[in-house]
Amino acid sequence: MNAEQSPPYGRSMTRSPRPARAQWPALAAAGVTVVLWASAFVSIRSAGEVYSPGALALGRLLAGSLALGCVLLVRREGLPPRAAWPGIAISGLLWFGVYMVVLNWGEQEVDAGTAAMVVNIGPILIALLGARLLGEALPPRLLAGMAVSFAGAVTVGLSMSGEGSASTLGVLLCLLAAVGYAGGVVAQKPALAHASALQVTTFGCLVGAVACLPFLGQLVSQAERAPLSATLNMVYLGVFPTALAFTTWAYALARTTAGRMGATTYAVPALVVLMSWLALDEVPAGLTLAGGTLCLAGVAVSRSRSRRSASPDAPDAADTATCAPDAGASEADGRRD
Repeated sequence: MNAEQSPPYGRSMTRSPRPARAQWPALAAAGVTVVLWASAFVSIRSAGEVYSPGALALGRLLAGSLALGCVLLVRREGLPPRAAWPGIAISGLLWFGVYMVVLNWGEQEVDAGTAAMVVNIGPILIALLGARLLGEALPPRLLAGMAVSFAGAVTVGLSMSGEGSASTLGVLLCLLAAVGYAGGVVAQKPALAHASALQVTTFGCLVGAVACLPFLGQLVSQAERAPLSATLNMVYLGVFPTALAFTTWAYALARTTAGRMGATTYAVPALVVLMSWLALDEVPAGLTLAGGTLCLAGVAVSRSRSRRSASPDAPDAADTATCAPDAGASEADGRRD
């Protein structure tokens, strides 16, 4: 291409390597989310012995909303644009509201292994809904990685399952949690094209808190007699796995597809096994370790790219699908600043 044929503003038509380097902040944000969500299981185990499912969800959301509201005021971001509200409202009801309550309830009806197996259909539903409703691509590496990770999650679940402790109600509740999780993620994705990650997370958390207000009486009565450690665990859940981790999740989701982000959460079971080993001195069985390794291997496959798609001149389908959302996220950040 000579000078007369060059595109306007001096920009090359070929893709520079810079976007690939720009993915590292999003990957780091996703990593923060996964680690904090894994740590939440340890805190839920403690707080859940004292607080009922609805009260625990409401307390967690109130703590998260307070933390996020303070940050929002300091940054002076204000209310999200009107176009972002449908996605914020739906994700707030499904993910911050329904998911947190029914998952807490479901884990009281089934053992942790069964809950992990059922809830981990969520990333699969995210990929399918993202393809159907958002027009996202389903590259072979993503599908293969999710298959490997799901096999790992099932392996972890089987190794942790108790004998005859899974009820039909518990399985249905965990299934509902997976559906709420998937629906919330897919609804959140378009909202991030119009509002910042902080705005979407803050007001989604507020919507979830309002939806859980019927549990306020339980929260107050249980907090009066709860030990300080359980209440501190509930506050931790609100500030870190909710306020911080959901914000870093939204930041990363705005810069990739819903399917890839969903596949990333398959690292959570492996980290839960490691954290339980280190923090609770629960030595995992060999089958559990094998399942955790499969989970991590599947995440690596789902996030990888072929040599052709990694080259500057050949973006893959997943990257093409994220061009519009990335632009929207950039516009939202520009309006915010």
